[in-house]
Amino acid sequence: MGITLKVLRKIPSNAMVFHLLDGKSVPKEFSKEATKQVKNGLKKKQSMITFVEDGDVRYAFSVGSIDSANEKEALRVAGSSASALAIKQKASKLTFVNHTGDAEVSLLHAEGAKLTAYQFNQLLSDPGKKDHGFREIGLIDGDLNSKEVKDLNTLTDNVFWTRDLVNRPLSHLTATDLADAVEQAGKESGFDVNVLSKRKIQSLKMGGLLAVNKGSIDPPTFTIAEYKPANAVNKQPIVLVGKGVVYDTGGMSLKPTPMSMDFMKSDMAGAAMMAGSIKAIAELELPVHVIALLPATDNRPDGNAYVPGDVITMYDGTTVEVKNTDAEGRLLLADALAYAKKYDPELVMNAATLTGASVRAIGTYATSVMGTADDGEFKKLEAAAYDTYERVVRFPLWDEYGKELASDVADMSNLGRGEAGHISAGKFLQHFTDYPWIHFDIAGPSFLHAPQSYRTKGGTGVGVRLLVEFIKVRYEL
Repeated sequence: MGITLKVLRKIPSNAMVFHLLDGKSVPKEFSKEATKQVKNGLKKKQSMITFVEDGDVRYAFSVGSIDSANEKEALRVAGSSASALAIKQKASKLTFVNHTGDAEVSLLHAEGAKLTAYQFNQLLSDPGKKDHGFREIGLIDGDLNSKEVKDLNTLTDNVFWTRDLVNRPLSHLTATDLADAVEQAGKESGFDVNVLSKRKIQSLKMGGLLAVNKGSIDPPTFTIAEYKPANAVNKQPIVLVGKGVVYDTGGMSLKPTPMSMDFMKSDMAGAAMMAGSIKAIAELELPVHVIALLPATDNRPDGNAYVPGDVITMYDGTTVEVKNTDAEGRLLLADALAYAKKYDPELVMNAATLTGASVRAIGTYATSVMGTADDGEFKKLEAAAYDTYERVVRFPLWDEYGKELASDVADMSNLGRGEAGHISAGKFLQHFTDYPWIHFDIAGPSFLHAPQSYRTKGGTGVGVRLLVEFIKVRYEL
């Protein structure tokens, strides 16, 4: 069951209600007791005030002006707190009444509230047992238009769809299952999908994808999704590339289990991010030509698995010495990045849970980015990142990092040094590009072991909100 955002004219009788205030005044319709408690709360600079109105418990947020990304995020977090309280008290409906005169206040609260209410219970024998029953977020705001709410509904639904993919284990999401999910999404959301079979991948000589797949009994897939509206504002497409390792044991370079292999169902979060993004762009009917390339397989240490010391030939003819089979994501991406050249793209962006080095560098609170796109692109990306609070940190791609990939027996190796390994991984990918390009290493924020406000435990769906906003900023939509 989904969670719906609705524009309302009056407060439902059975809803938990939060009044959104400007931090300066109290609405005239509040009772004397409510007014007294709110004013006392404002004096103490409380962000949330509980008060009694007509015998019913009500809650009010004190909010100020929205002048910065931090203040926007504070409102999302406030909405998250309201949602968490509604769920705790087993409310089926939550209503925000906005007294501030700024419709964005309603939208930001609603965004945080809905994203917090996500639940993944599809695999339970009885999903209803853990269903929180929270179904509706109502917005009472005279300045709000229905399209804004509809678009936010669409965007957050696609974050949920992305989270669902990341949270599904290998037993329910092989490479074929992932391709099927994207294919079904294309039919429902209005974009074209073409799934390349293993035989086609072999004919294209995608050596990176095929090498990683050698240890698996399940075939790889290479999914091509395309959204090309008649009114597209770009003559050359934006290409999105996502790493789709549906489960990563590390291959012959086997990972340890605790806090590593045990959550490697999430190693396809890059593919999920790009699939969720093109799905959202299509459903929002943004006038932008977008293509998504999603190479997918699992990485296992079976009898015929590729091993350290192997030399493989990539799609573009580059030979690569394998020094570690757990550095497999870059091999899939390299084939896809080289394949992207055929589209003469305006910009290519790839996403992957690529390195532990990225997590060590910036933790789970941001995504590492780097690339060959010009500074203007990165400024727009950073603006979108801070606006959505899916923040990014840009790292350099200095030539010295590329020298770490030298090999005695092949054109290059798939592994650099342990220090700044996220950057040497980026240098590996850069080799396969000849167009403006941005790399997102989402290893930190894509899967959490504990919730961070509206970023739920497990798959977070990171990047979907960011990329949609970036597309809007880039094309001034």
